[in-house]
Amino acid sequence: MSEQQLKFGTAGVRALMGEGPDKMNVDTVRRISQGYADRLLEAAAEKGDGGVRMAIAYDNRRDSDLFAFESACVFVANGIETHLFGRLSATPLLSWAVRKLGCTAGVVVTASHNNRDYSGYKIYDETGCQCLTEEASRVAARIAETKATDVRTMAAAVEAAGSLTDRVKKAAETHDLFHRIPDSMEAEFVETVMACCLSPGAASDLRLVYTPLNGTGNISVRDALARLCVGEVVVVSEQEGPDPDFTTCPEPNPEKEDALRLGLALCEKMDREGKPVDILLATDPDCDRVGVAVHTEEGYVRLSGNQIGVLLFDYLIERKKEIGTIPNNPLMVTTIVSTPLTGVMAEANGMEVNRVLTGFKYIGEIMNNLEAKGEENRFLLGFEESCGYLTGLHARDKDGVNAALLIAEMAGLCKKQGKTLTDRLDEISKRYGYYLESLSEFTKPGAEGMKEIADAMEKFRDPKIQERFSTEVTDYKDYSHGLGGLPPADVVSFTFAGGGNAILRPSGTEPKLKVYFASAGQTRGEAEAAMARMKKDILDAV
Repeated sequence: MSEQQLKFGTAGVRALMGEGPDKMNVDTVRRISQGYADRLLEAAAEKGDGGVRMAIAYDNRRDSDLFAFESACVFVANGIETHLFGRLSATPLLSWAVRKLGCTAGVVVTASHNNRDYSGYKIYDETGCQCLTEEASRVAARIAETKATDVRTMAAAVEAAGSLTDRVKKAAETHDLFHRIPDSMEAEFVETVMACCLSPGAASDLRLVYTPLNGTGNISVRDALARLCVGEVVVVSEQEGPDPDFTTCPEPNPEKEDALRLGLALCEKMDREGKPVDILLATDPDCDRVGVAVHTEEGYVRLSGNQIGVLLFDYLIERKKEIGTIPNNPLMVTTIVSTPLTGVMAEANGMEVNRVLTGFKYIGEIMNNLEAKGEENRFLLGFEESCGYLTGLHARDKDGVNAALLIAEMAGLCKKQGKTLTDRLDEISKRYGYYLESLSEFTKPGAEGMKEIADAMEKFRDPKIQERFSTEVTDYKDYSHGLGGLPPADVVSFTFAGGGNAILRPSGTEPKLKVYFASAGQTRGEAEAAMARMKKDILDAV
């Protein structure tokens, strides 16, 4: 296997589908699964544990169900009790199921929000958290040692069963270690998520458009919205069912405006028909991210991941205080590239913010540490600026079902008060100051592109780069050797005089260089001016 395929990013393996050792296909999935099985059995032996148990889920992409089945066949052939979802299932559902079923590990076959040509393989530990760097490195090392001739699989025993559905059924009937997870577990998951609800009935007057972007959120998100008793939910029909080709949204990423295009068109159509829509929600294919657009007097406004995170944090603070459920010493966990506004909000409310590296596994790690100390109830919110949120203790990964529920009730409560979510953002700015965020991305595919990204990161590590900036740098951080208790990461940051910071990092899931900007000011004009100066300095130097 090539080094490129074996590299674990922020969320496991992700690669183009196709033939060859550096692509996602049945052969490489089998080898990945064999290497993972070897590591799981090795770890169990080191700990003196009993048998290993595995849960597997998959999204709507081409061959995701086949890859999941082939993975299950390898695990079972290695003596691992394996539980496979019977239909496409969301990433947060898998995280919850690992905990619910008492599994040792989990796998989700998904490429999340990448385009249709990608597939991926996320790995989870016994807590339902994505495997952290140290353990992922051990898994990657075992995979690197695995040859095609090392793979053990029971696939041949069920090939005669015909269709994939028939093969799954036959495998479950004939192998004691092979189990099909019943569809009823998804409803049980949603029922668990409903415990996060803070304002039952708040969304009774809300008219909402939802799109699962042809992915796994269709059943669970709609179930949660129905249990919340949202006034009206209209689904984008073209994006309701599974479509592995993503015909209507080639890049199914709810962070991007184009992914919301059909949803916004439906909202505008309903407006013309005299049925104005209050809010649009979109979840990505594996339903761990949520995008939002809000109806305002100027039309529909798409909210950024940072804005949604700020709104959720504000809602949790104010609502939990109001109903008397705010915990002692509450903690919000976010990433170093997410808005600094949450830190200001936390300080003003006597709360703590813990900042981690990009990747929700690091938020999950903080949650596990709290749980180990019996302090899990301190956890208020985990969020990434890339539209990932979690407010409950039921999972250890970002949860689009949980987020959609809270966003809907938050929007419904605002509507009952005669406001929109954008109105509430204005109120937050007046109270805490004006904060702006922006993201610039540079796509660099292939080996040459990876070198360009590496060269760019080295250029920004050179102190001479600061001589080109028009604004003084008051603080510079290089995370490559670990910083502030964080593990080493290919990240650099600059803080500028006058309010603003820029953070550069290669994407862990795509061939991109990402540059995150944040500025602040007493007025919007001050924040905009600081943003413009900073972006010119950095982007002119990339």
